[in-house]
Amino acid sequence: MQPSLMGIVVCCCILIVGYRSRNVLVGSLVASLAFGATAIATLTFLGNSSPLIYTFFAALLVTAVAARRQVRRELGDAMGSMRPLWVLGGLMLYAIIGAWLFPRLFAGHASVFVQSTSRRGVVETALGPVSGNVSQTGYFLLGGLTAIALSVLLLRSHGLEQVRRGFILWCSLHAGMGLLDLLGKLSGAGDLLSPIRTASYAMLTNASEGGFARIAGAYSEASAFGGVSLACLAFTFTYWRKTGARYAKWLSATLLLLIILSTSSTAYVGLAILAVPVSISLVQATISSRLGPDDFAIVGVLAAMVVVGLAIHLLDPGFFDPFSRLIESTVINKGTSASGVERTYWNTKSLQAFSDTGGLGVGMGSSRASSWPIAVLSQLGLLGAAMMTVLLIVVARGTGGLSAWIDPESDAIVSSVRACALAGVIAGSLVSGTADPGMVFFIALAVVSVSRVQARRNRVLFGPRQSENLYATLWR
Repeated sequence: MQPSLMGIVVCCCILIVGYRSRNVLVGSLVASLAFGATAIATLTFLGNSSPLIYTFFAALLVTAVAARRQVRRELGDAMGSMRPLWVLGGLMLYAIIGAWLFPRLFAGHASVFVQSTSRRGVVETALGPVSGNVSQTGYFLLGGLTAIALSVLLLRSHGLEQVRRGFILWCSLHAGMGLLDLLGKLSGAGDLLSPIRTASYAMLTNASEGGFARIAGAYSEASAFGGVSLACLAFTFTYWRKTGARYAKWLSATLLLLIILSTSSTAYVGLAILAVPVSISLVQATISSRLGPDDFAIVGVLAAMVVVGLAIHLLDPGFFDPFSRLIESTVINKGTSASGVERTYWNTKSLQAFSDTGGLGVGMGSSRASSWPIAVLSQLGLLGAAMMTVLLIVVARGTGGLSAWIDPESDAIVSSVRACALAGVIAGSLVSGTADPGMVFFIALAVVSVSRVQARRNRVLFGPRQSENLYATLWR
């Protein structure tokens, strides 16, 4: 193992900020997600795998909860009141068994894509045990344990405010480093964030697309930056619409600008998907005459952008040609590009591997796809995909009809974290090669599960009353 000095320095800085804000465990974990190319160390015995710094903070959270004096009773309370945790536990067990058994049981019976150990890149080979079985399963288990530990912690401490501050800090760091990367490239200074890129990934940070410099932020490539920007935008936009917070509004505007300038096809397609429910809500608000000041602001900005765009086109018909070429290369012609054809082939072979194993899967980390649902199906099989679907439904449902029994601020936090996780799933469905849904998904699972438990308890305690007096009694 080779420790990363810069990774340790970044961890120390995050710990200092977390300590001063009295939010070490939860806030530091969420904030560390902004450093998507900063490794804590390089594990030479696992094919030079380089775990990112968030793994350190996740392990710190799990260890701190496990060291609590009454952890057994608290864990029993959490497991007894949150059924999704049992599904999560079953999925973790299945992932462990599958990662060890299936590559050996079906060795040579399926063709898969794995990271080459001799050279950088993905190669096609026969199914068999690889280092990814250990590393990818380890990341997945760490995420599951984090969800369980966070559920125990939040169930006892009512720490949703810590979650909110952690997500705001994460989004702020992500946007700030995206702007810094953009300014460095526009000024000719190059990659200003290269000192913190210590992971063993291929760093595609100086690439361009259609004459535009690609924004990578603190990540290894523009695609990863665009996917995370999409998730951050979902959080800040939802929180702004729920609470009217001005900082969240301007942070949303900054993230939207970065997504537009990112040249990431993942971000563009994901943004178009997320725009659908936003448009539907605006139309519904218009029909029911419930448009608020923020809704008018959104409609006004969109209308102004259309008018300005038409005016510029009339004055200079060729002004938007570079942007048109950019959209063509990143979205319209993406499927016919070399990388698009290659990734389509990965997905095809992954589905074939699922069929070749009789629906059991090839095991966590045994293959690489280019879409999260396909990766789940090919690696975890039908049973694992069914359990993952249950967890996804829990996150997508949120508090549901129980939102009336939690205070408005908590409801805003839960809704924002939920939107962030779902946006991450959308981005992963476009490009992710692993069955791991990511740390944000596990955090959202814990937040949603705990909030539903607390809402049910409040409903039993206070009955069917749904008024401001209930909120005042509970939270003021």
